[in-house]
Parts: sequence; structure tokens; C-alpha cells
Amino acid sequence: MECLRFSELPGFLHDGDVMVVNDSRVIPARLKGEKATGGRIDILLLERLEQPNRWLVLLRPAKRVKRGTRIFFGAGGYADVMARENEKKWILEFTLNDTFESFLAARGTAPLPPYIKRRPGDDRTDRDMERYQTVYAAVPGSIAAPTAGLHFSENILKKLRERGVPVVPVTLHVGLGTFIPIETKNIEEHRMEKERYVISSESARTINEAGRVVAVGTTSVRTMESAARSNGSVQNGAGDTNLFIYPGFEFKVTGALLTNLHLPASSLFLLVCAFAGTDLMKKAYRKAIDEGFRFYSYGDCMLIL
Repeated sequence: MECLRFSELPGFLHDGDVMVVNDSRVIPARLKGEKATGGRIDILLLERLEQPNRWLVLLRPAKRVKRGTRIFFGAGGYADVMARENEKKWILEFTLNDTFESFLAARGTAPLPPYIKRRPGDDRTDRDMERYQTVYAAVPGSIAAPTAGLHFSENILKKLRERGVPVVPVTLHVGLGTFIPIETKNIEEHRMEKERYVISSESARTINEAGRVVAVGTTSVRTMESAARSNGSVQNGAGDTNLFIYPGFEFKVTGALLTNLHLPASSLFLLVCAFAGTDLMKKAYRKAIDEGFRFYSYGDCMLIL
């Protein structure tokens, strides 16, 4: 167990390794609107639905929201509450004066985790949509960054390729379910929410030809293991996954894992324990705490070989 700088990562990889990253791009999924009464309401976009301009969202405060409530965005347009999906989620239909993408670019802000505070007028807000992205983010759709990838720079990627290590993208759009804490008494009863993934033919071919597959982040792991065949290869294509990985899971594709430090009682921590063993992870986390490493989205990471 060694404590090193991230810039030393390429030295641990070699010809025959393939590094798999999640290239999903975070969208400006937070919106602020007003009800007809003047009451402000915060919106977090979760999923675009098949009906035009309809989204599954979280609303706050939602105590007095009901079907038919209209939320205004100034000159941008408005949204009508169409239905309540469940205790936490609502369906909104947007009526806008521009395309949804243009509206979101103008009105939306980065869906930063709640422990990262931004006050009105904070000049960091304008930079959040750039900084809360991986350098290889390409496909819009996530409401949270695949944070293990935040450590990479173009220079690190270049050094990996120079060592003969291809950097291969898959896409999994990170949703709310990734971060829902486990509250069931038995972990087997926990249910992950569906998230959309895509693996291209080219990526699948490179992964299947690898000597060792090095996954960057838990989302890359879940994408590949969701598309895994019994022989250890991955199937290209698109689909939805609610794969929940916890100790006892048999990994078919993943050979090494780069991941951030996660909170206990989370599906993310259980995935890491499933991959490396619970005892080893407890020792690693104790060392991380002793060394003053940082947790959460902009925190430190570890490479499990």
C-alpha cells in the first residue's frame, strides 16, 4: 500500500493494458424558477422522457406543489407539473421560447453535490460547468461527474498512450441512483435506479482484446460488467442498467480499478469492497484518513491492482 502522486499513474500500467473511462458529460441540470405566487423553486433534471420537452425532476420545496402548478423562468418560458412520479420525483413539461439545449445553457447551472456551497454572485459558478467535467467528457447526459476521471489531464492521457495504453471511452449517464444511500437492513434488498449506457463497437473490440482492463471509476465498471458475456468479453450496444455490485459479485471484465474514496453505506463503497475485499478496503481507508486524504467529488483516489 503506497501513497503517491497521481502523476505517477502511467508507471503502473504497461503494454497490454487498456484504460476504460466514462465519457459522459455533465449537463447544467439545476434550474431556478418561480411559481405564480412568487415562491421560488429549485429544479434538478433527472431524465429526459420520450414525450417532447418532458423531464423527470426533483423539486424543492415540493410541499405545496401539485399537478397543474406552473413554474416560470422569466423570458425563457415556463414548465407545468404534469404528474407526481413518486414521493420524490415529478414530471415537468417545458414550454420555451428557444430550444431546450439553448434554454439550459442560458439558465442551467452545474448540479454540484450539496456539500459544495455556492452563494448568489459567487464568481466560481461560471466556472463550475467546466471544472465539474472530466477532460474527456463528450456525451451530454449526466447529473453528476464520474469523479474518478477528474484527476486526469491531457498530459497524463498522452503519457498513457505513449506507454502503449489505449484510453477507451464507454458512456454511462450518471443519475441520482448512484448516490442514494443504502438504507435496507439487508444489502441484497437495495435497488439501484436505472441508468443509460452505451458501448461502441470500437470500444468493445479494444476492451475484448486487452490483456488487462483498467476501469476508471465505478461507473465504467458497472457499464462493462452490465454488458459482459459469460466468457468475459463485452457486448457493444446501448441499454439501461441497474446493476448493483456488492461483495460476492463475480467480475468478468474488470482487472484493475482507479476510484475515489467513497462514503460508507454507499453502493460505491460496496462495489470497491466487492472488487478488492472488505478487509483490504478498511485498511486502505484507515490509511487514507491517517494520511489526511480527501473524500468526496474533488478528493483523492486510489489505484487497485
